[in-house]
Amino acid sequence: MLVAAAVCPCPPLLVPEVAGGAAPELDAARAACSAALAVLAAARPDRLYVVGPAEETGRGPHPEGARGSFSGFGVDVTVRLGRTGAVAPSARELPPSLAVAAWLLERTRWAAAPVEGLGVGEPLPAERCVEAGRELGARAGRVALLVMGDASACRTLKAPGYLDERAAPFDAEVGRALGTADVGALKALDAGLAQELKAAGRAPWQVLAGAAENAGLDGALLYEDAPYGVGYVVATWS
Repeated sequence: MLVAAAVCPCPPLLVPEVAGGAAPELDAARAACSAALAVLAAARPDRLYVVGPAEETGRGPHPEGARGSFSGFGVDVTVRLGRTGAVAPSARELPPSLAVAAWLLERTRWAAAPVEGLGVGEPLPAERCVEAGRELGARAGRVALLVMGDASACRTLKAPGYLDERAAPFDAEVGRALGTADVGALKALDAGLAQELKAAGRAPWQVLAGAAENAGLDGALLYEDAPYGVGYVVATWS
């Protein structure tokens, strides 16, 4: 059953080499992510599942040891998913969201449990996301989730999706739901609106909702901001 979850944003800008001179702007977000991962480790899980949005080539399972790279963002930084020394030589390359997760895990020297990744298609209907989460939550032993995803990308005129007046209310509801472990509210997120607002976290958050249905977890909001016009939320469920 699900014993803990952490929700983190997944912009490659979290990796300082990618952000370059702008790296200090996300120091607070990085610190919150590290604190969230500490909550996962403290829960003593038997297995950690990392869930993040992915394009078609990155969807589905990714084994521990799968490699990721930020070369597409102009830097020579590579990562491996999971514990130090894990190797999966024939695995596909991680999608960017899971590569960011792998970087966070490496940064905090994750050693608490084996790790598996799951890339989720952003258009996946809510019902299928919830069902996928139920399957994860029903796995034997103590299960933890690291859920990667951004809120809207339409908070300012310079945001990737330009300014949309619906973005701030959408993000506020997301932050409230993630910060209070409101499973029902996450299930009710409008997939169409999320897509229009370029909220890449909608599908992974609904996977979390399915996994947490009967877990009785409490939420805590560690960080909420919209640098670069994109909503970033860090929360823990335990």
